[in-house]
Amino acid sequence: MDNRICGVHAVYEALASRRQPIERIHIARETHSGKVKELLDLARERGVPVRKEERSILDRMAQGEVHQGVVAISGEVSYADFEVLLKEEKPLVVVLDGVEDPHNLGAVIRTAEACKASGVVVPERHSAPLSATVVKASAGASAHLPIVRVKNVASAIDELKERGLWVVGIDPAGTQNWTSFDYTGPVALVLGGEHRGLRRLVREHCDVLLRLPMLGKIESLNISVAAGVVLYEVVRQRQLT
Repeated sequence: MDNRICGVHAVYEALASRRQPIERIHIARETHSGKVKELLDLARERGVPVRKEERSILDRMAQGEVHQGVVAISGEVSYADFEVLLKEEKPLVVVLDGVEDPHNLGAVIRTAEACKASGVVVPERHSAPLSATVVKASAGASAHLPIVRVKNVASAIDELKERGLWVVGIDPAGTQNWTSFDYTGPVALVLGGEHRGLRRLVREHCDVLLRLPMLGKIESLNISVAAGVVLYEVVRQRQLT
């Protein structure tokens, strides 16, 4: 498992959230920024050991990732319970049907957290694990946003529907544009994986299918871009109410 977290901000957020156990932190000897001092103070408070290293050692540990002089070694991130998705009066849940690229998963988590989503649902199979790459790509958002792992996406959708959420699939098969839906109530947004989109069974379990019009030559958007477009439409509508 990739258990490295690289970068000052990502390591600080992982420490601050307490959701991800940090075993130790390696810091380049010449790294002295204000944010690094905050990180060191927090590590001391949390009882996490810190090792000062030559930058060449951190370069090897980071394996090509941008580390800014800080690399942490973490334990496994804990997944959240399903019930945490339903704590808000008007939940906004993002359901991902098979996002296997860790950079895409991290980017979706980052945007979902920025839009104050209640959480992200991922399947046990055909999904990137919550690795250090995901944590880095999320810019620390994975430390604050609940990530729920389920055995079956279609069953999870049915559970959300039973709990009062409208389930909106984003898919080229949709007959209406994404802006035509009223997102001001409890809602779950369902987006497919990088290559296959929503699976047929998952599409059939959605209440409605909406599409993002593609006006150029390509047929689809990157999953994180599509998620951002739809999530900020939710934010726009909810801010108007």
